[in-house]
Amino acid sequence: MNLYTVPLSRTVKQMLMMLADSLMLALALWLSFALLGSDFFATNQDVYPYIAVSNIASVVVFYRIGLYRAILLYMGLQSGFIVLQGVTISTVLLAAISYVLVMPSGYDVATFPLYWMISLLFVGGSRFVAKVALQSLIQNFRPKAPVIIYGAGSSGMQLVAALQNGDQYLPVAFVDDSRGLIGSTVHGIRVYSPGALADLIANFSVRQILLAVPSATHAERKEILNRLEHLPVHVKTVPDLFDMVSGKVGVDEVRDIDIEDLLGRDIVPPNPKLMGASITGRSVLVTGAAGSIGSELCRQILFLKPSRLILLDSSEFGLYTVENELLETRATIERGEDIALVALLGNVCNAPLMEHVMRRFAVETVYHVAAYKQVPMVESNIIEGVQNNIFGTLVSAQSAEKTGVRNFVLISTDKAVRPTNFMGATKRFAEQVLQALAYNQSTTCFSMVRFGNVLGSSGSVVPLFRRQISLGGPVTVTHPEVTRYFMTVQEAAQLVIQAGSMATGGDVFVLDMHEPIKIIDLARKMVHLMGYDVKDDNSYKGDIAIEYTGLRPGEKLFEELLIGESVTGTEHPKIMRAEEVALTWQEIEVLLLDLQQACKKMDLHAIREILMKAVDGFNPKEVASDPLWDIESQVQGRRLEKAKVTPLYKK
Repeated sequence: MNLYTVPLSRTVKQMLMMLADSLMLALALWLSFALLGSDFFATNQDVYPYIAVSNIASVVVFYRIGLYRAILLYMGLQSGFIVLQGVTISTVLLAAISYVLVMPSGYDVATFPLYWMISLLFVGGSRFVAKVALQSLIQNFRPKAPVIIYGAGSSGMQLVAALQNGDQYLPVAFVDDSRGLIGSTVHGIRVYSPGALADLIANFSVRQILLAVPSATHAERKEILNRLEHLPVHVKTVPDLFDMVSGKVGVDEVRDIDIEDLLGRDIVPPNPKLMGASITGRSVLVTGAAGSIGSELCRQILFLKPSRLILLDSSEFGLYTVENELLETRATIERGEDIALVALLGNVCNAPLMEHVMRRFAVETVYHVAAYKQVPMVESNIIEGVQNNIFGTLVSAQSAEKTGVRNFVLISTDKAVRPTNFMGATKRFAEQVLQALAYNQSTTCFSMVRFGNVLGSSGSVVPLFRRQISLGGPVTVTHPEVTRYFMTVQEAAQLVIQAGSMATGGDVFVLDMHEPIKIIDLARKMVHLMGYDVKDDNSYKGDIAIEYTGLRPGEKLFEELLIGESVTGTEHPKIMRAEEVALTWQEIEVLLLDLQQACKKMDLHAIREILMKAVDGFNPKEVASDPLWDIESQVQGRRLEKAKVTPLYKK
């Protein structure tokens, strides 16, 4: 049996409620006269039919104003107003009938206000009692999980109302930092100070705390989470205000804590002038558009209303997915139909294709995102990494020069700084290709934007940790000292667009990634905030173990963002401009020819030697793990390590 509804048709239920209201109205009338010491029914039996007509008319009024459309279990303030309106009309009807049929001296005027109050109590109170009884019945048959709501503001009040009518959570207490609210009662639930949390959790056997502070900054939320981290509860949060107001999600749709809340990093609002300078009204190409960063760039670009947005990627399914999403988004934008969306399958190493695309669609701005970014994967596929990351950038940049593209922005990485892996080395080489082209008096404005790890990107550690915790562990961390920079994909995309608008040619922009954090600290916080204890040497009875797997091939303990010491600010507080030494085009051209020949011959030894010469600080600590690195190449590699490689870089 469904506990939410009695197994009767809606019509039968409405008829039963009408009958109950009719009886309660009659009882209210009798009680009104009885309280005034009058036996109205004994002395005025001839008016019975008229009283019955008044009673029936009142029930009809109740029906017409929608009192019987409300579901008893979910009745709220609006239903209370309907009851008030219906009882008032019923009182007026009764008074009018009584005045017409009975001489004015035959009744006491005080009868009708009394009738109004008693009817309101019977009709409204009976519904309230029935609602409480149903909720209690449901709770007994399907117990709800007790929860504490952190935040007794408007979002907290909406949340508790939604949860009280749901079947999953039972709010037992509010917690709020505001001293003015502590001790008060909201929706029948008392508000406590944060200092009472430990006692509340123990007294009510609470396993979850719901954060209802959607307007708080990330720094404020981080402070709250630090306060909750040591408690044995799973912390969840309600959606942010924009998502609730836009109708994307309901206030009761709780979710796990976002990692940006743990970082405490607040986003600087984008500068509208910088955001639209290279995009609004222009034809824009995004390579690698199906990836996590590329797709977010496309979302941001679409709202800036380019004349045309070209999406290029080699992943068929990824391109199909992002195109459909952007088509749906375009339909919600004012005059979005004026924006042409073009999805193209292709590889950035295909020179004829890249040149044709840029010429055919009169591309004015290129965001070159296409690259292999996973360190272990490139370490095992060095030749493809070189082809895609270096020659893909070269082909795209030269095609942009030939077709008169105004702006070309390369998305780079902090792993390009003094790299210990081939992925970072190829990205630094790609940066130097653009720098050399820019210094060679190119008509295209080349620039690059360098930043660290992006939250939510493919291969991000956060969803991995969350999945491992939900499966009971262990959580795997490569090394206890490994440290990384983090940034949300939305902020990264906005800063990339703004940085590209400030470029003058050959610029290396570095994004302010805030303070780096230890991955082990991040793992511990996620374990605690999901309601578990870490199982380690200090806590053998913990729930989730953390295992160290060792650094992967080419992985560094610490990432850097700057190669040199010279860095200047820009008009945006989160964007810096680095002054770095680069190779000339003549030097780069020779290296590119050698690299091309080495790739054709599948000579990994030669590729490694060229990259060590060209990239400042690149000194791989071990022989590459590429399966194509055969026994002979490994022998040559060991010989190379013993020999001194003369870097081409001028210190």
